[in-house]
Amino acid sequence: MQITSQPITAANVELTNSSTGHTPSTVRGAASRVMGREDWNKRYASEELIWTANANRFLMAETADLSPGSALDLATGEGRNAVWLAEQGWSVRAVDFSDVAIEKAKRLATARNVIDQIDFCEADLRSYELEFHRFDLVALIYLQIPLAELLPILMRAARAVAPGGTFLLVGHDTENLMNGYGDPQRADMLYTAEQVIAALGDEIVIEKTGRVERPVQTPDGIKVAIDCLVRGKRP
Repeated sequence: MQITSQPITAANVELTNSSTGHTPSTVRGAASRVMGREDWNKRYASEELIWTANANRFLMAETADLSPGSALDLATGEGRNAVWLAEQGWSVRAVDFSDVAIEKAKRLATARNVIDQIDFCEADLRSYELEFHRFDLVALIYLQIPLAELLPILMRAARAVAPGGTFLLVGHDTENLMNGYGDPQRADMLYTAEQVIAALGDEIVIEKTGRVERPVQTPDGIKVAIDCLVRGKRP
């Protein structure tokens, strides 16, 4: 699989407000406890923004030519992607299991004057049921949980895509563990585009897939993270 990269410029370097947001652990691939809802609540409560208020670069690029409609943002976190989609004219449902993150996302949406265009929903994606063929865009951006828990979520997400709609996933690729920068440092919480495609079955016609590089600004300079990207449509 080819790795897609761009020239590194100030415009495409990701910034983070968190000193721990993309810091590798000292032992690569070491087993560690999976963060639960209260762990994430504590982390989101620790400062104003863990991540950036800017939308993910790949989400922006891969949806630039789509006509706005209904969008589902799964694992919305602090809402940066949901807010950007709403600013582009989408009607968004944004889901996360952290109530602290949802409240921060609501504040961001209010500050950016799109709160009325986003339906925020506090729910655990491992048990959250989705309507079939409901959304014109379903986006999963960095949902990093053990693969056994992720796979059924991917199938439900794919089934939620409306006819003619788009499925988009961006995640930390397995290759990032040894050759990229950033967390998580657990092999079972990383995945490849091939694994995602296999989980989707025949629900989605794949349009684009592969590894992509993401420059990240750190205290030690620019580092490069390796992500996987899968985009497809329902016929």
